[in-house]
Amino acid sequence: MSAPEVTYKPGDFKTDLKPVWCPGCGDFGVLNALYRAMASLSLEPWNTVILSGIGCSSRLPGYVATYGFNSVHGRALALATGVKVARPDLTVIAVGGDGDGMAIGGNHLMHSCRRNLDVTYILMDNEIYGLTKGQTAPTTPTGDKTKSSYWGNPEPAVDPVELAISTGATFVARGFSGDLKNLTAMIQRGIEHRGFSFINVMSPCVTWRGDSQYQLLKAKLQELPEDYDPTNRASAVKYTRETDVLTTGVLYEAGGPTIGDRVEHIRMMAQEGGKVPTTREILERFMPSM
Repeated sequence: MSAPEVTYKPGDFKTDLKPVWCPGCGDFGVLNALYRAMASLSLEPWNTVILSGIGCSSRLPGYVATYGFNSVHGRALALATGVKVARPDLTVIAVGGDGDGMAIGGNHLMHSCRRNLDVTYILMDNEIYGLTKGQTAPTTPTGDKTKSSYWGNPEPAVDPVELAISTGATFVARGFSGDLKNLTAMIQRGIEHRGFSFINVMSPCVTWRGDSQYQLLKAKLQELPEDYDPTNRASAVKYTRETDVLTTGVLYEAGGPTIGDRVEHIRMMAQEGGKVPTTREILERFMPSM
């Protein structure tokens, strides 16, 4: 007789560590949506890993009762790659902010997308460097005044969604931290997706972007049309670089082999090929004089 399936409540994933985010921070909404998605999926805490880099939002692994690691700046996806390659059976979730993921971590995002790494990456986008006191970030809109751009940001902003679609992610979504119901469903769908799932969550910073950021974002929200086809990559690109509106939902979803599938295919070919070369024989291909 098989053991009954364990069911979880969102509260089962909470730790005793209390979030230190500023009151009103959008990251609270993301954390609660993650709790609900994990409970809905009945994820086993001992088979789940949450990794992050550096920043306000990167404190999140400490607030979730799973295995976790708060790493160095921009390296959440580098660690997630190592965990998934070593233990492909685990559910691996990476989290972080727009500064962590789009600046120093942008290189890792690009390669995670093109490899179709089987992890879910939740990016909490507040368009500012919050932890380091309000400097211009890669996603800060052009012209916005910050601590490091008194006369206005002279640079064009990065659209994380556009970057993820263009570099090969097979699941790309945009959400809003104030829309708990839809964000929960979005995160759940991303975790269920087999391949690289990128979820860009607009998460207001009330300290450095002001209370108005929440209201401005909420006023611009619009959902995808009911007949929208998320498998159409060209259609997904049309919803990038938006300024007057903010379209939320799963913009792009496609199938395809993951990096794990490709590595396994190479391993099988090597085994079927007969003799496996020794380390010395491999080195001699690069250094024939050995």
